[in-house]
Amino acid sequence: MKDYLCSKFIVLTEKNFIPKNLDLSHIKKGSFAWQSPSNIALVKYWGKSEPQIPKNPSISFTLSNCHTTTTLEFSKKEIPNKEYSIQVFFEGKIHDDFRPKILKFFDRIKKYVPFIAAFDFVIKTENSFPHSSGIASSASGMSALALCLMSIEKVINPTITEVYFNQKSSFLARLGSGSAARSVEGPLVVWGKHNKIENSSNLYGVKFPYKIHKNFTNYQDTILLVDKGEKQVSSTVGHKLMTDHPFAKQRFEQATENTQKLSEILQNGDLTAFISLVESEALTLHAMMMTSHPYFILMKANTLKIIEKIWEYRKNTSSNICFTLDAGANVHILFPEREKEAINTFITNELLAFCQNNQYICDYAGFGAMKLEYY
Repeated sequence: MKDYLCSKFIVLTEKNFIPKNLDLSHIKKGSFAWQSPSNIALVKYWGKSEPQIPKNPSISFTLSNCHTTTTLEFSKKEIPNKEYSIQVFFEGKIHDDFRPKILKFFDRIKKYVPFIAAFDFVIKTENSFPHSSGIASSASGMSALALCLMSIEKVINPTITEVYFNQKSSFLARLGSGSAARSVEGPLVVWGKHNKIENSSNLYGVKFPYKIHKNFTNYQDTILLVDKGEKQVSSTVGHKLMTDHPFAKQRFEQATENTQKLSEILQNGDLTAFISLVESEALTLHAMMMTSHPYFILMKANTLKIIEKIWEYRKNTSSNICFTLDAGANVHILFPEREKEAINTFITNELLAFCQNNQYICDYAGFGAMKLEYY
């Protein structure tokens, strides 16, 4: 048995993910379903090189209630060929708009899961949150699909261990959407090579490898839906604009430094330092958008009003509340579980007026993806 199929965690390379001598003779058809969460980066990843390699490391909370459920039905092709055969359903309806992205994903992963050309696939997927509104639907969606594909590989090769399964799932997911690498496990995931974080890799996400302080247990994330519409500028376009960004070098250095700082904070429980770093990272992310060429703004007026309200509340109450932002207008409000009652009251009384149709999602740091069924 190869070392990388053993239960011990070791850092893998691309070659370790290329299978050999796969026997598909005993597989005719079947179905897998996975529920995979979104994630919210605390240190932001913004800027990448091909194939989906981050320019800087990032650390994220894996969420729980914000997730994608994907069912992958597969049946052996009657006439073998090299073409990909997929049908895509989103929330119960055929959704051809997703096919180009999935076909591109299949092209990227074909040498790692060569069996994908042998089957006809039906993909059925749905989100527990609004699609394309800045809650990382590509992260949860691509990770769920990658996990379904790895479930097929597990049937083909039962010797695959849980460690290898998770590493390769994250590796595949990354090739569909970079941040999807952080959605397989939880509650905290590191993606991107950092010399001072054990086992970290540019190729896949890893669980935060050190003991997490009790202050960050069951950390809460309430997402205020300021704007549920589709973003004017996609994350893919935004990442590309970092290539010639005038502040790119400084930003990548800053993020690398902040990753080390946050690692220490998560271990020592310093909530004041956590708040300062996380909010700075959020604003820096959007500053990169506003200073790229062409420049763009994803925040809305109500995004800024919510931030000002949070700052005012924290000043008046000494609360450990803080905010972060993803690539969108919605605001993630982060806080320790022990402050849940007081902060929920504050949100209800002071912040819902700034949300679209008063809508928000109560979430918390979860433990990663969950397999639902197989038949």
